[in-house]
This record gives sequence, structure tokens and C-alpha cells, in this order.
Amino acid sequence: MRQYHAVKERVPHALLMFRLGDFYELFFDDAVTAARELEITLTARNKEKGAPVPMCGVPYHAAENYIARLVEKGYRVALCDQMEAASPGKKLVRRELTRIVTPGTVTESGLLKASENNWLAAVVHRGPRAGVAFADVSTGEFRATEVAASEAALLIEAAGAREVLRPGQPPVEEWAFDSDYGDRTLREHFRLSTLDGCGLGGRTLAVGAAGAILHYLRETQRAALAHLDRPSWFDRERAMILDPATVRNLELVEPLFVEDKAARAATLLSTVDRTLTGMGARLLRRRALAPSIDRVEIGRRLDAVEAMATAVVERATIRKTLAKILDLERLLAKITLGTATPRDLLGFGRSLGELPALGKVTALLDDLHARVSSTIAEEPPATLADGGVIRNGRDTTLDELRDLQTNAKQYIAGIEQRERQRTGIASLKVRFNNIFGYYIEISRPNLPLAPADYERKQTLVNAERFTTPELKELEVKILEAEERILAIEKRLFSELCEFVAAHAERVKATAAEVAEIDVAAALGELAAEKRYSRPAFSEDGSLQIVGGRHPVVEAIAERDAQPFTPNDVYLDSERYLAIVTGPNMGGKSTYLRQTALIAILAQIGSFVPATEARLPIVDRVFTRVGASDNLSRGRSTFMMEMTETALILNTATERSLIVLDEIGRGTSTYDGLAIAWAVLEYIHSNLRAKTLFATHYHELTALAETMPGVRNLRVAVKESGDGIVFLRRVEPGAADKSYGIEVARLAALPPEVIDRAKQILALHERTERRVSEEAGAGPVQIQLFEPVRGDLASRIRALKLDELRPIEALQLLAELQKELDA
Repeated sequence: MRQYHAVKERVPHALLMFRLGDFYELFFDDAVTAARELEITLTARNKEKGAPVPMCGVPYHAAENYIARLVEKGYRVALCDQMEAASPGKKLVRRELTRIVTPGTVTESGLLKASENNWLAAVVHRGPRAGVAFADVSTGEFRATEVAASEAALLIEAAGAREVLRPGQPPVEEWAFDSDYGDRTLREHFRLSTLDGCGLGGRTLAVGAAGAILHYLRETQRAALAHLDRPSWFDRERAMILDPATVRNLELVEPLFVEDKAARAATLLSTVDRTLTGMGARLLRRRALAPSIDRVEIGRRLDAVEAMATAVVERATIRKTLAKILDLERLLAKITLGTATPRDLLGFGRSLGELPALGKVTALLDDLHARVSSTIAEEPPATLADGGVIRNGRDTTLDELRDLQTNAKQYIAGIEQRERQRTGIASLKVRFNNIFGYYIEISRPNLPLAPADYERKQTLVNAERFTTPELKELEVKILEAEERILAIEKRLFSELCEFVAAHAERVKATAAEVAEIDVAAALGELAAEKRYSRPAFSEDGSLQIVGGRHPVVEAIAERDAQPFTPNDVYLDSERYLAIVTGPNMGGKSTYLRQTALIAILAQIGSFVPATEARLPIVDRVFTRVGASDNLSRGRSTFMMEMTETALILNTATERSLIVLDEIGRGTSTYDGLAIAWAVLEYIHSNLRAKTLFATHYHELTALAETMPGVRNLRVAVKESGDGIVFLRRVEPGAADKSYGIEVARLAALPPEVIDRAKQILALHERTERRVSEEAGAGPVQIQLFEPVRGDLASRIRALKLDELRPIEALQLLAELQKELDA
């Protein structure tokens, strides 16, 4: 327990799993927590002394599953392992802290999603600026940047970091974020004289954040980290910026509403992802969250996709090979961190053997493949301790020991037969027991025939037991064979891992090439299967989409055997803001979202769901869609709406694409209309960004008459009897009404509610028409913000209630009622 306490003092913020034989044990408060979270039995030791110590344990061989459950719940788990085997006379086995598993540092496959990076982030602030660094221990990726302090949290949220390190917060001390310490630590680890080549020279905040991550990884992984990349500088402005609200609203990687398995799959990434390797899936996800703005790079990607889309046979062959290649990046990480199993090495070697069949990989790893293949057995066990990991023929001594272990009975039988012939004692036996080991047993009547070189070992009533130098030597070899076999296998396995780790950079370069091939082949498959077309990019900033389709909605429609109605979009430098009106359920939101998704897909380097697309290079895509509370941050629906709108107006540029759906709906009609009107004016006059603005405020359509950059679009409907048919076609012009009551009827509101709503709507429309006509504005457009029946309001305000007799009041009410019903 003193040994336990000494280790626990070093990891006070982690649950300590302490190896005792075949179990990992937890004690004291750690045991109470683990027993509760894992739903396992909480016991106690030391009960007889009146001071029971809470404890619980999990089997060593099944520990990964239990660790996974704890880490998923946000706990850090420290592993303390036995560093030597227990043996007679040894009172205390040496134990050491071997690893600390945290949400941001896991490498076990059961804790990771193959298609996602598992980012560990670090952030340090200084005044208006912040340094942010990211590392994925499971792949070795490592990068850093500096941003405005207000953007740091958004950047980390957009990356989906599993764990965030901050100065002064456990478990990282504040000094670990110091830029001088970070500079020294990074240069020493990566054997660099300067960080200039990484792009971090002089960027003290980024260096401080990156240094803190390396410090933390050394503390938790306790390994060489040979697979970790040098930290590289990345600039957010070098890729399309997608803020968390946009990623969420467009459902790029996660659905807004998770109702069932089908809903979870209703995202852009799940719809277009045809990758077959973990490396390719993660690369596609990274591109989806940060599309390129480099025209040359996008063109290169599109060329690769086009080549794959047209070469049907070659693409099929390549994809068949890709399906056999495991996740080289994550296998490499496990190998270098010392957590790889024999089967991990087998899979790694077999994957390397598939590379030549791709025909496009320049960094082949034949030497590594040969070394792994000649070392690991064809069917290795799950763990090194089970034996049988190393292939026969790899080591002469190992082969001899295995032969001895396998043929021990035959060797003993041979000695027995030879000794019977030499002594003439037909009943002579060679036997074994756990106390005396191997021995020769001769019955008492035959004792005179025992040779002089026999050494007496034990006397029995009816027999005598002997040994010989030959039998002693064989006994030692047989009894020690298993232990020696395991020791040799462990040494050879460790040497193999060190050999692979020494070539980590080559493996990572190869994995990157495989990922590129996988993504190109996957997007080529998508283009061919879904009839996607290659996008072109305009020089004048115009956006023209012919026959555009929403990739996710189209996929759902196909699944349900329903047609999808394509639509066109055209925005240019003269008409860059479109106000879209029409009924709910008519397709406005789909139209808005598909335009944004097509722009994102194009800059990922993918073909797009359209007959033709000619697009500008967009620096940012912004969306404000739907309504949602964030009560944990004290923000109402309307506050969230305004916060997201403020981000758009404060950061969008002329090169941005803005998609706004129902701005101002979270407050009163006139407040909302005023805000929506002002937002449109601001975008039109100050930003001039390509904008699609869907609204039910039909009054806004009048802006097309006064603002040259504005045009009206409407979702077409067909009235049929008492109902409507959604044509889902977008056409020029403004909608004359919203058909909200018809949508309510489709949603199965009670008939009396629908009838009453129609009466109220008719009254309201008659009143609006009368006020407009009296104001001389014609029968269509009312005065903005003028109350309904302003003349009645004026008459009521002018009344002198103190002088009004009851009968006069009743007469006046009757007159007003008649006017309202007129």
C-alpha cells in the first residue's frame, strides 16, 4: 500500500488502476467512483483491523473495455503495471506508472471513431490574442495557430476537441504554457535548432500552446512519441471558415435531431462518404470542415476525382485493394507508444503488402513489410503473454526451445527406453511431479541393478527414485523453456516495434498517400453513382447553379422512391441578394441549404449534385437557420438567433456566402420585421456578400424595388380546392401569401382551430386592405409598422371615457363591431 500511495500522489486527478497479479485494483475514493460508474462490486480489505479500505477490481485481460467506459464518462485513468515477474523469495514486485489514459490521448480502437480525429487541444490567452494547438495522439498530427482571443473557443468547438488544456487548470501547471519552455521542449524533442521551419518562429502564443501539449503527452504516454509530427503552423484564412453554428445548421457531420439510426445518417458526410480506410475517412472529414480556398489545389483534387470517375475498372480495382488496408496511422501510433498487440502488427504488415497493388503509392515500404512478415506468426494470439507470437525460423534458440517444449514427452520416453535397455530393468519408469521434478523410479527388488552413476533423490516404501546429470539438464531446459520462450518473443517483438518506429515518417507519408487515393476514389465513385458534375469556378464572382439538388434530401427521397425537384440559383456582383418567400414545407430551407452545401462540396474538391455549377471561391459560409435555446449559457431562442446573426454581420466579407432563414421570428412581429429589414439593408450596403434570405415577412419583398442588389424569388405552389400542392420549384417573383393555415391543416390541427384561423385571417386581411386604401397606398401594400385599423385606434384614443354614458359606450361598441365585420 505504501507503493500504491507513492504512485497515487503523482496522479491525484486520475483514477489509479494498480496491477496486482491478474487484476487491476482500485482503492479508496477511486474504488468508490469506479464501482459506481462501472457497476461492479465494491469490496474492502483490512476489515479485520477495523479500518476497511474500499476496493474494486477488473480483470487485466479485459481492462480495455472498463477503461473505455471510464474515459467516455470524462475520467482520466492512470495505469500502474508490474515491471517484473513474481518469483520465490521476492516480497514486492516493482511497479511503475506506465500510462495515463485521457479523453484526448486514447489510442485504443474501442475508444476511437475511425472516421474522426481525436483532438487534444491547448489554448493560452494574452490580451486580445490567443495561441491554440491541436494534436491527435492516435495519428500523430500536430499543429498550432494564433487567433483573436474571441475566436479561440469557436475554433476549438469547430474542431470537436475531446480534451482542452488551459494554464493553471489541472492537470497542467501554468508554467508548461510558457513560450520559452515550449520553444526549448519542442526543439529538443524534434531535434531542431529553430522552429522557423515549422512556421512557428516568433509566434510565442502558438509555441506556448504546442509546448504544453508536448509536455502533457510526455506525462501521460510515457513513451518516445516517435510518430508525432513536428508542430506545423496553420492559418485559418487559408481555408474556408465554417463556424460551429454553420457546421451544425448545415448538418455537415452531425444531425440536428437524432431520432433514430436513419436520422443519425442524415448528414452531408454520411451521405457522400464512400471511403474505405480510416485515413481516407478522416481526410474527407477534415476537408469538409475546412474546404480549400486555393484554386490550384481544388483543381488538383477535382482532376483526381474526374480520373477516378471515368476509369471504372481501375477504380474498382483500387477500391478492392483499399478495403484490405487497415488504419496505418493509428496502428503506427500504437506501435510507437508500446500499446500494439501481435495482431496489430500482423494487420500492419499485411496492409503494407497491399500497397504495390494500388500502383499509385510512391513511398512503398517493402523493407518494413518483409521484416514484419518474417517476424510475426500467421495466426498470432491476442496478447504477447500467450506465446506463439513469433514465426518459426526467425530465431534459432527460440526454435530449439519450442521443439523441446513440444517434444518433451518424446524426449522423456526416449530416455526411459534407453535406460531400460542399459539396466535391464523392464519396469524402470521416468516420471515428473511438481515437488521433485523429473526422476527415474526403480522398484525395490530391482535396486541391485541400478547403475552407479544414478543419484538417489527419494526413498519410497516399495521403490527408489533417482536422477542423472542428463535428466537434470533436460529438466532445467523443459521447465525454463516457457519462460525463455516468452522472454525471447518479447525481445523480438520489441525490436520489431522499434524498427517500425524508426521509420515512422515514411509510414506516415505512405498513409497520407493512401488517404488521398481513397478520397479521390470515393468521390469518383460518388460522382458516377449519383450523377454529380464537375464544378467550375468563376473569375467575376458570379454564382450559377443549374439543376441544383440537396445531396442528403435527394438520397432520402431516392430511398423512399420519391422524386426530387432540382432548382437553379443565380447571383452575381449586380444582383447578389435574393429574398426567398413561400410557404413552410414548400422547400425554401432545402433550397438555401443545398446552395451552401454545393459551394462546400466544390471547395472540398468534390463533384456536386447539379447539372452545371459555376461558383466563386468562397472564403466563409454562414448560416442562421431555425431556432434553439442554449439554456446552459443563459441564452434564449431569440438571443441565440441574434448572437449568430451578429457573428455573420461582423465577420462576413464580399467573398462570403450567407444563408439566412427566418431572421426576426423569435420576437414580436414588428420588432422582428424591423430587425430583418435592417439586416438586409446592412448586407446590401456594407457587405455585398452573396446572400439567400428566406422570410415570411412579405413586406421585405418591397426592397427589390429600392435596392439594386436585391431580387425576389418564390417557392411555387398550386392551389387545389381547399388545399395546396407544393411544387418545390423556385422561380422569380414574390409570394403573395404564406399558406400557413394550409400547413397547419396538413399537420392535423383540429378542424375548428383551422376554421377559426381562417376567419381571423380574413378579418385581418380585410382590415389591412381598408387601411391601405384609406391611406391612398392601394389595396396591396400596407404602411410599414402602422397598426391594423389605425383609424379605429385614433377614434378610441380620442374618447373622453369619464364623460361617456353607459348607453353611449354600448352604442359605440356596436358601431365598431360592425365596422370590423364589414
